[in-house]
Amino acid sequence: MSGHRTTKVLIIGSGPAGYSAGVYASRAMLQPILLQGIEPGGQLTTTTEVENWPGDTSVQGPDLMVRMESHARAMGCEIIQDQVTRLELGNRPFVAHGDSGTLYTAPAIILATGARAKWLGLESEEKFKGFGVSACATCDGFFFRDQEIVVIGGGNTAVEEALFLTNFASKVTLVHRRDSLRAEKVLQERLFAHPKIECLWFHTLEQVLGSDNPRGVEAVALRNIETGEMSQRPAKGVFIAIGHSPANELVIDSLETHLGGYVVTKPDSTETSIPGVFAAGDLTDHRYRQAVTSAGMGCMAALEAERFLAEGNFSQ
Repeated sequence: MSGHRTTKVLIIGSGPAGYSAGVYASRAMLQPILLQGIEPGGQLTTTTEVENWPGDTSVQGPDLMVRMESHARAMGCEIIQDQVTRLELGNRPFVAHGDSGTLYTAPAIILATGARAKWLGLESEEKFKGFGVSACATCDGFFFRDQEIVVIGGGNTAVEEALFLTNFASKVTLVHRRDSLRAEKVLQERLFAHPKIECLWFHTLEQVLGSDNPRGVEAVALRNIETGEMSQRPAKGVFIAIGHSPANELVIDSLETHLGGYVVTKPDSTETSIPGVFAAGDLTDHRYRQAVTSAGMGCMAALEAERFLAEGNFSQ
């Protein structure tokens, strides 16, 4: 596919923020185009049970995203599976270059590119990615049935991964550099009560150990940060769950960012440092990082884009 498409509002990203923006922009008769990116649905497509989405006591993350996509389509949002490789924000209308070869132009853009998993940066971690090292329990947990697994981290992501992995593993060891977790209390209670989970405090992962033929993880080398003592634990799977970083590659050189790369928005707004460019969801939210807050920000971005265009900021 190649060519040139124009729209009043271009939405880049397809998580809760992107789809919500699509619903509201469509209802405002802006005929938006939404580009889904490399991972349609965003991080929730790799999440199992979601228990804090209003109206659903429990819902599977992928199912929720399918419903949100369907809702946006039903409102009239045109959804295209294309990935933006470059953004030109120096002049309006803005120009987005799609991986398909298509150029998209719009006087207003809503960025909802989200965030992606962080890695430790170890050589051995990189070596065994896809061969026992993973950052997605729902993607890869199935491959470790009746095996011992190690999870690295101490926040919501780490605890959720550890709990999910008990569906497959014979034992899950949660390794954390402190002696307390940042995760929500209700998640901590489930973790501590689970008979398959052991918490190993004041430890860090130093190296992933394994074989080359066939390539696979066999153990982890851990360091006690209080004593410096090294130890090994058997493991067939190592899941890195140390948080996420904003997916800001498209705008890191053009928009104001802070706190490690999150896009700066005006107080009580989704407006960025460039008029006509709005940011919503995990790309800008370093504090809450919840599906419901991302959806709310997507709504805000669409309403602000509508107001921006209504004030005469429209040229193509």
